[in-house]
Amino acid sequence: MVSWDDVGRIARGLPEVAEDSSRGYLAWQVGKKGFAWERPLRKGDVEALGARAPSGPVLCAYVPDVGVKDALVADDPAVFFTTPHFRGFPAILVELDRVDLPTLEEVLVEAWLCRAPKRLAKTWLENRRTM
Repeated sequence: MVSWDDVGRIARGLPEVAEDSSRGYLAWQVGKKGFAWERPLRKGDVEALGARAPSGPVLCAYVPDVGVKDALVADDPAVFFTTPHFRGFPAILVELDRVDLPTLEEVLVEAWLCRAPKRLAKTWLENRRTM
């Protein structure tokens, strides 16, 4: 199980990330674009999910496209899910009580890459390969 401290530490470890709050919830941005945020379930989400609705903390993070989101949900539905609110939107919901640290890092890096300025992302990827 991971915590919001883990999310913040990983996100802030990426270049040019700012941690802020949006509507009183944690959020992370790169280049003024949000890439991950705390997303408590709303009444409509809980109704749509029924018994599947998690009771713990939920992270929302960008993914490259809806196909990636669908693959994540299909591959590990105990960790990843979506709601009708996010239908057609390239973001995945992650149960923090069920995700492991390496998977969380992958999700946050991918979300960051989706939203970071292209030049920054390219430079970061090139530097990472040479390490």
